[in-house]
Amino acid sequence: MWVSAAGRRSWVKYHFKTDQGIECLTQSEADRLAGEDGDYHTRDLYDAIARGEHPSWTLHMQIMPFEEAETYRFNPFDLTKVWPHGDYPLIKVGRMTLDRNPTDYHTEIEQAAFEPNNLVPGIGSSPDKMLLGRLFAYSDAHRARMGVNYRQIPVNRPKSPVHSYSKDGAMRVQNISDPVYAPNSKGGPAADGERYPQTETWEASGRLIRAAYTLRKDDDDYGQAGTLVRDVMDDAQRDRLVSNVVGHLKNGVSNPVLERAFDYWRKIDPSIGDRIAKGVKDA
Repeated sequence: MWVSAAGRRSWVKYHFKTDQGIECLTQSEADRLAGEDGDYHTRDLYDAIARGEHPSWTLHMQIMPFEEAETYRFNPFDLTKVWPHGDYPLIKVGRMTLDRNPTDYHTEIEQAAFEPNNLVPGIGSSPDKMLLGRLFAYSDAHRARMGVNYRQIPVNRPKSPVHSYSKDGAMRVQNISDPVYAPNSKGGPAADGERYPQTETWEASGRLIRAAYTLRKDDDDYGQAGTLVRDVMDDAQRDRLVSNVVGHLKNGVSNPVLERAFDYWRKIDPSIGDRIAKGVKDA
C-alpha cells in the first residue's frame, strides 16, 4: 500500500504482531486436537475474551520512500518477499484489541465483509499484482454472497455517513434522494476534489502490459526462504519444519515428485533438504 502525507508519498507495509507471543503445536498434537475438538482454537479465543484476557496485536509500519521502490534490489511488491528490517525498521503505530465476543455469530461474523479496496483517504493500493486482483475479487464475492447492498448491513456499515452515487438493488434499506449522478443541476452530491484529491495512482513508465514482473538482481525464489530457515528459526522450529514436511511427503507421494521436492528444499537450504530426504527414505 502507499500513503500520502504533507504532499509526500511513501510505500508502506503493515504488520500486526501478537502481544500474546507465539506457541506451536507439534504435528501429532495438532492431528489429535483436530480429531477430538475441531473448534479448539475458536473456543480458546472466545473463552479468553469472556474471562477478560483480551488478546491484542500491535500495529507496526515499514516505510519505503516512494522513489526507492523503482531501484530497490528486489521487487518490493512481490508478496512472497519481506522488506529487511535493517533497511526499513518497524515503526510502532498502535494496538488492536478484541474486547468483546459477538452476541450473534451470523449477524456479526458470517455477514462481515472485509475487502482490501475499502480504503480511507490518504491510503492507496500498490502495484502488487495479487492485491490488484483482490481489489475486485473480494467485493465481487461479497455481492454474490450477500447481495449488492452488503455495505448497508450493520456490521459492515461505516460509523460516519458516506455519500455515494449508489442506488436501488436488492435488500436496499437506506433511503436516497435524487439525483444520484454527477455532475447535476439539482444540488445533488458532488466530489470534493480539494479535500479528496485523485491521488490513488502510482507513477509508471514504459508499456503497461499483462506480464510477469521484471526480475531484479536479488529476485529469486529461495534466498529469503533460506534466510528464514538458517537465521530466523531456532533448532526446535527447524525440527518441526522437517517433521511436518516429511509427514506430508511420506504419504503416498510418487518418486518423481519426491525427487523434485527434495531438490526444492535443498535449494532453500542443503542441510534441511538432506534431512527431509533422509526422513522420508527412513520412514
